[in-house]
Amino acid sequence: MFMISSLNHLIEHIEAQLSQGADAEIDIEQIAREHGITGYHLRRMFSALSGMPVSEYLRRRHMTRAAGDLLTTGDSLLDVAVRHGYGSTEAFNRAFRTVHGKSPAMVREQGGPISNQQVLRFSLTVEGSTPMNVRILTCPEITFAGYAATVPLIYEGANPHILEHVRALSAEQHQRLRELAANAPEGVPPGVFGVTIGTEQDSPEGTELTYLHGACVVSPATPPADLDTHRVAAGEWVVFQTSGPHPETVQNAWAASATNWFPSNPWQLRPGPSLMTLLEHNADFTQATCEIWMPVEAITAH
Repeated sequence: MFMISSLNHLIEHIEAQLSQGADAEIDIEQIAREHGITGYHLRRMFSALSGMPVSEYLRRRHMTRAAGDLLTTGDSLLDVAVRHGYGSTEAFNRAFRTVHGKSPAMVREQGGPISNQQVLRFSLTVEGSTPMNVRILTCPEITFAGYAATVPLIYEGANPHILEHVRALSAEQHQRLRELAANAPEGVPPGVFGVTIGTEQDSPEGTELTYLHGACVVSPATPPADLDTHRVAAGEWVVFQTSGPHPETVQNAWAASATNWFPSNPWQLRPGPSLMTLLEHNADFTQATCEIWMPVEAITAH
């Protein structure tokens, strides 16, 4: 329940700061400390539950208030722009049009329509009647080796750029990763993984990230020189196992981790890549058993 409380505290803080003007600061780190968690975890849970990063929510709320100013006051466009954090009408026009689909002048002249971002309110839904298959593991420093690509961040649905990258790999490349995974020592994630790197806590959709399709070796082992690599610090991981229609079941598990598991357990996300591996699947990949790995750390009692 404390996770829901911290998220609503953040919303209240944002609304209070918006009322004070563009110069007011949103101190996410301070709010997180008050609730005994990290700012990283608070941002990631906000994005997981709202479908957008804090920065995007803040921008939408600014533009919602800006539209109200245009419709209810005679203030100049520059005055409204400055009030909502923009130093020029050009930058304000671009941001406003992105949210509302019309320029500020058109909205003032025509009275709308506008796209309102309502104030978010997080609430606890009583679920959890179906047990989640979860375990906590401690891993040493590890290195993933494989084939990497730069892809855009997509918050909802399967990422077609990742699918295209994996399908473009040759049969020989897939076999090479399976052989590398088969030789992985105990204590490291087994199998071939999708490693998503660069999903920072407040990245907007479309941000470039790195997806690496690879296998794990123990650091400081030297992976093959012709493979892309990513090193991950030692620490704890929470592992969710899913089974059912693919990829819907995996996507539902991601959502359930934020809505059910993290609010009910004394763990929080730490910086690091997210991992996914297929353990079993049918011929056309419409049914699969998968594991999702997330880097975590214990929440310090306060």
